[in-house]
Amino acid sequence: MNKGTIHIENLSIGYPGKGDVKVVASGICADINGGELTCLLGANGVGKSTLLRTLSAFQPKLGGEIRIQGKEIGDYTDKQLSRVISVVLTEKCDIRNMTVTELIGLGRSPYTGFWGTLSKEDRAVVEHSVALVGIPHLAHRMVHTLSDGERQKVMIAKALAQETPVIYLDEPTAFLDFPSKVEMMQLLHHLSRQTDKTIFLSTHDLELALQIADKIWLMDKMNGVTIGTPEDLSLNGNLSNFFARKGIVFDLETGLFRVDNEYTSQIHLVGHGQRYAMVRKALQRNGILANRNVTSDICIETGDLKGDGTFLLHLPGGQEVRVGTIEELLERVKDN
Repeated sequence: MNKGTIHIENLSIGYPGKGDVKVVASGICADINGGELTCLLGANGVGKSTLLRTLSAFQPKLGGEIRIQGKEIGDYTDKQLSRVISVVLTEKCDIRNMTVTELIGLGRSPYTGFWGTLSKEDRAVVEHSVALVGIPHLAHRMVHTLSDGERQKVMIAKALAQETPVIYLDEPTAFLDFPSKVEMMQLLHHLSRQTDKTIFLSTHDLELALQIADKIWLMDKMNGVTIGTPEDLSLNGNLSNFFARKGIVFDLETGLFRVDNEYTSQIHLVGHGQRYAMVRKALQRNGILANRNVTSDICIETGDLKGDGTFLLHLPGGQEVRVGTIEELLERVKDN
């Protein structure tokens, strides 16, 4: 069982307003575990940044407890906290005349004293952090020559070099293309396992979070924070309710969100695996509800990847048509 690094009890977060205090969320109770990747999801303006800043001690909480490794966050000195929490922010770092290794070395500042001179042990930590993130080939590059994805990996290596049990990340995939987003989320998940650190991040990349995160925090103004595994939140309806809005539905069969289509007809679909999923997707895009549970006069057998590569269409009256592509299948379906 994973150990709870952070314990949160009846936490209230917010900020001062004009003559009063603006409460963003209250009554938050949760544990954030080591060895897990936890993702915070929510719409813009719901308070994700406020929550992250509060958990990072960048702003005070309004009430409740935040205990890190058994100690209340307010009882840490700034120096102690720098050895407990490291933070990777969204903003791009505009740094020139500094190599990747030098920037990662700044993560050792809680240990190096006033002059910041790295000892042999400090350099070994930096080298190990570079290896963990998989960027030895970037070690001697100048930071300003890096791509967004490379620069983000460097900032994660810097956080690792800080040797804290907790790492917070604010929108770590914000400026990345899709393959880089996937790579970044997979890297963070791998690091949580490999290092046993507590990694907590906010993100708008819903689909990736549902596939990669160990725990999901759903944050909205109506219900505050709802917490669970992606699978539990799927089964109990929290994901469906949380993102219930026109044009978006949660697909219980795939565990992911999809565009909500308006259906004008339906077809019984038989099969499994990728071929089943792709035929279902194509039909639903064309306004045809298709799955195993539908009853209709038309049936499609998708087969599997080990079959002959064709699709079998059963039409009313016992007629059967075999086609080789989904495009051709769609044309036959439309004709009938």
